[in-house]
Amino acid sequence: MSGSGADGTSGTGKRPNEKLNSWFLRSGWSKGELARQVNRRARQMGAHHISTDTSRVRRWLDGEQPREPIPRILSELFSERFGSVVAIEDLGLRTAHQAPSVSGVDLPWAGPQTVALLSEFSRSDLMLARRGFLGTSLTLAAGPALVEPMQRWLVPTPGGDQPRAPEGASVRRPRLSGPELDLLESTTAMFRQWDAQCGGGLRRKAVVGQLHEVTDLLQEPQPAATERRLFRCAAELAELAGWMSYDVGLQPTAQKYFVLALHAAKEAGDKPLGSYVLSSMSRQMIHLGRPDDALELIHLAQYGSRDCATSRTQAMLYAMEARAYANMGQPSKCKRAVRMAEDTFADAGLDGEPEPDWIRFFSEAELNGENAHSYRDLAYVAGRSPTYASLSEPIMERAVELFSRDAEHQRSYALNLVGMATVHLLKREPEQATSLADRALGVARKVRSERVNTRLRKTVDTAARDYADVADVVRFTERLTAQLPETAEAV
Repeated sequence: MSGSGADGTSGTGKRPNEKLNSWFLRSGWSKGELARQVNRRARQMGAHHISTDTSRVRRWLDGEQPREPIPRILSELFSERFGSVVAIEDLGLRTAHQAPSVSGVDLPWAGPQTVALLSEFSRSDLMLARRGFLGTSLTLAAGPALVEPMQRWLVPTPGGDQPRAPEGASVRRPRLSGPELDLLESTTAMFRQWDAQCGGGLRRKAVVGQLHEVTDLLQEPQPAATERRLFRCAAELAELAGWMSYDVGLQPTAQKYFVLALHAAKEAGDKPLGSYVLSSMSRQMIHLGRPDDALELIHLAQYGSRDCATSRTQAMLYAMEARAYANMGQPSKCKRAVRMAEDTFADAGLDGEPEPDWIRFFSEAELNGENAHSYRDLAYVAGRSPTYASLSEPIMERAVELFSRDAEHQRSYALNLVGMATVHLLKREPEQATSLADRALGVARKVRSERVNTRLRKTVDTAARDYADVADVVRFTERLTAQLPETAEAV
């Protein structure tokens, strides 16, 4: 029977959807479980007309093509299940055409368009976002579809060096004084500090609201110097909105903010800031199981800022390069990047250059944490290698020690405690792993970070699977289930 149903399905295919069947079988879900997840996600999006059941799921598997927003919901659910990008096309589904300005990352590299897109996207996020879906408009980009548009970050824009309101030109009376601009920039720094202390789930919408206000200012004629500072502020806020979205699990929303942040950094003429945005995009790609994409983004960041970034920023980029190589299973290149990160960090501050606030997070603790996670990742890629786990352990211990004294970066403290727990699991030391996970749980309950929660749950799941007969593991698994909330809603 064809036609449209309450879940927005249209038309019946003649052959089974082999791609969707393959992903479905590997997921381990039942038809009823998938139907329940689709309905729950649809309600979060505000699509209350969706009402899916097991018979509808069976018809999709048999080849029926569902209408939006079902394909995007399925893409999201399978991407989250497998920890990597599962595009709509990978599921053998079709999607309605979306305007590039809404759904894609290949956007015009021009100031007025960047302002308009920032305004449109932040307004939509504020008005429509329930779990960050912005209606049905977002999908993750990966591979050449992501990397190639980002490469145009370094291509000079025709007329791009000409500000819209040159210095000395006649403009309407500026709304912003110097002290007001200073206050905007200090507010951005304050939001960044809140994120580090409390996680991305506590102030995300406040950051998005501030970004929307800044884009309103950019839509008015401004002196060139004011416009550049506003674009820099917009870039930092968009990056932070992306980072907070990433932290609470809103991956397509995070990617779109990162892309817009890179565009704004280009308009500000701030290449080091652009390289920082690319590093955030790289970290997201590692999280999504795309280390090749992560490496290309980091190399683009390094190339674009090689002559202007401070030593601290360059060290951060080398550390992210090491993470990408580790996840690609290339130990020699990973070790070289780790050494470069350490050597370059040793020069931080020696040149007397002022550091931008956005790189202040990259401390000795963060350096040790990143490098330790690179060796930990190598251990997993190499089949739970005890050699790489042993390389990771002393560096991770140093990171945990330093973060334990740092009240500002509590999320990083929790993540490194979890990282240290995974190292002990690799070394077949479940009791030590459980003790560290218990400390991480105490911190996790104070921050709003789904990323921390997810890593903690996965680590404990691994311990429970491999050491089901260890009393400490059993007790902690029960305590974690009781104390850690299942979801962290974005606010």
